[in-house]
Amino acid sequence: MNNAAPQATATKVIECRQLQKTFTEGPAHVSVLTDISFSIGGGEQVAILGASGSGKSTLLHLLGGLDVPSSGDVIIDGQSVASLSETERGLLRNRLLGFIYQFHHLLPEFTAIENVAMPLLIAGRKVSDAAAQATQMLDRMGLEHRHKHKPGELSGGERQRVAIARALVTSPKCVLADEPTGNLDSKTAAAVYGQMLELNRDLNTSFIIVTHDERLAKKMDKTYYLDNGVLSC
Repeated sequence: MNNAAPQATATKVIECRQLQKTFTEGPAHVSVLTDISFSIGGGEQVAILGASGSGKSTLLHLLGGLDVPSSGDVIIDGQSVASLSETERGLLRNRLLGFIYQFHHLLPEFTAIENVAMPLLIAGRKVSDAAAQATQMLDRMGLEHRHKHKPGELSGGERQRVAIARALVTSPKCVLADEPTGNLDSKTAAAVYGQMLELNRDLNTSFIIVTHDERLAKKMDKTYYLDNGVLSC
C-alpha cells in the first residue's frame, strides 16, 4: 500500500463489509469475490490492481450498487446498499456516485454539453441550470472549444475528458473508474489522469480506479491487489 499523504477526511464514503459474490452457472457455483473488506475516505484516491478475470469489474459493480452481493454489504455514505430496492439504488447512484469507463459511453446523437448535462437533467434540474454547470465542467477539462461537438467529432482523449466531466458534474462523493485511460495512448492517458487528479484535489471527490496499469496505481494514495477474488494490500 502506498503511503502518500492524502487530503482525505476520516469520513467513510464507501465501505465494504465481508463482501462476497458467487455466480451460479447450471449446477456449478463460481465464487468471484471472497470476504472483501475495505473503505475509502473523502477525497481519497484508491487503485485496485488485478489481471483480467480477477473480479475487478464485478467489485466495481457492487461498489456502485449496479449489483448486489451474495453476502456482506456495501455502505455508501452511511447507507446499506443491500437494504435498498433497485429504484432506490439508482437514486443513490445518481446522487452520490460518478462513473468513468474505458470506453466513454457518450450518447452519439448529443453534443458534449448535452452529454455532460444528462445526469443533472435526470436528477430533475432545470435545463438552463444543467447546461450552465455542464459548460463550467467542460471548461475545467479544457474543452471550451468543444461544447457543441458530438462524440464522433472529438478525439479519443477529448471524448474521455467529456466522460470525466459527466461523472463529476453532479459533485459526487466518489467516482468509480474502470480502466479510465486504458483505451488511450500513454501521452493522452497521462494528460487525462492529470486532470482527474486536479479535480480530485479541487472538489475533494474520492476516486476508486480499477486498472491493470501499475504506473497509474503508484500515483494513488492507496493500492489494493485483487487476485482470484481475494483483496490484499
